[in-house]
Amino acid sequence: MKVAIVHDYLNQMGGAERVVMAFHDIFPEAPIYTSIYDPERVDPAFRTMDIRTSFMQKLPLVTKHHQPYLPLYPVAMESLDLRGYDLVLSSSSAFGKGVITKPGTLHICYCHTPMRWCWNYEEYVEREQLGKVARRVLPFLITGLRVWDQTSAMRVDDFIANSPVIAERIKKYYRREAVVIPPPVEASRFPATPATEIEDYFLALGRFIPYKRFDLAIEACNRLQLPLVVIGKGRDEERLKRMAGPTIRFLGRLSDEEVIHYYRHCRAFLFPGDEDFGITPLEAQAAGRPVVAYGAGGALASVVDGVTGLFFREQTVDSLVEVLATFNERNFDSDAIRNHALEFDTPRFQRRIMQFIEARMNAEQTKETSTPMNGLLY
Repeated sequence: MKVAIVHDYLNQMGGAERVVMAFHDIFPEAPIYTSIYDPERVDPAFRTMDIRTSFMQKLPLVTKHHQPYLPLYPVAMESLDLRGYDLVLSSSSAFGKGVITKPGTLHICYCHTPMRWCWNYEEYVEREQLGKVARRVLPFLITGLRVWDQTSAMRVDDFIANSPVIAERIKKYYRREAVVIPPPVEASRFPATPATEIEDYFLALGRFIPYKRFDLAIEACNRLQLPLVVIGKGRDEERLKRMAGPTIRFLGRLSDEEVIHYYRHCRAFLFPGDEDFGITPLEAQAAGRPVVAYGAGGALASVVDGVTGLFFREQTVDSLVEVLATFNERNFDSDAIRNHALEFDTPRFQRRIMQFIEARMNAEQTKETSTPMNGLLY
């Protein structure tokens, strides 16, 4: 069986890119097709893989500033040559699902979300604080992208959603059903026995972009004078640093060993964004630490309220402050938290993916052998 893996773009590292790595572990010979690729901005493991990019790779500064090239992505994905493959496995939150395959190719899309900026446009514009020119131009582009997004969804044979929330969005915007398989967490990165000595800080970690709402964590810890360690980089960094008080520490990008240390020894991990799923809360739980999360989106599928963490119910500083003011990490069992995270471990994810693929391939073979020749009845 010849397999190809497709991803939107490989110029940043997050949960979606870890899904691609897990796919590649299942199919190590499969090439990875994508619009653009920057080896300096993703996991070094990608350098050993067969990465095949679109014409966009040659455009100036595209790997560092990919947003201005928004209108080109549909064309770039449709230009990828996927002839000769039996299975195309796409990882997509935007454009990857739009590749064109031959009639005999099975295309399974692991969907992280339908395009956020298309279907939640008003929230996107407000959150990104876009200028007047962008606000005037974008509505014309967004309308066309919505049409393309729905049309290209028809090219997919089967959708897999990363959470029940995303399955609902797929049904609403694409009118398609989706099986839910949660994304993988690399629980093996963390010692099997959680740390017993907990240090006096909360932890926030990830890319500094507006929808992740690091500002809520910073403002809440400012108000309560609570120590907060913030790990990561991103375009929102300067704004976040300006609002940070004396109890907030920014550590930038750290090695994997350092990140694991801060996960294992924090009082709790703060997850204030409304995300499609979110790998970092599960990483914190794999380290045996509780999560304080906004009770919406993917967090509802990865955090058990009162057992592996706590939810704050409104996406406001006041709501988060209310939870943090009375938070006591001694109320949580670290072993129980880690055992919950093991349900999402990478090997289990890979087994679920393979079971789904095998079932679909078998169904296709059964269909082929039972279909009369040339559609005639005998």
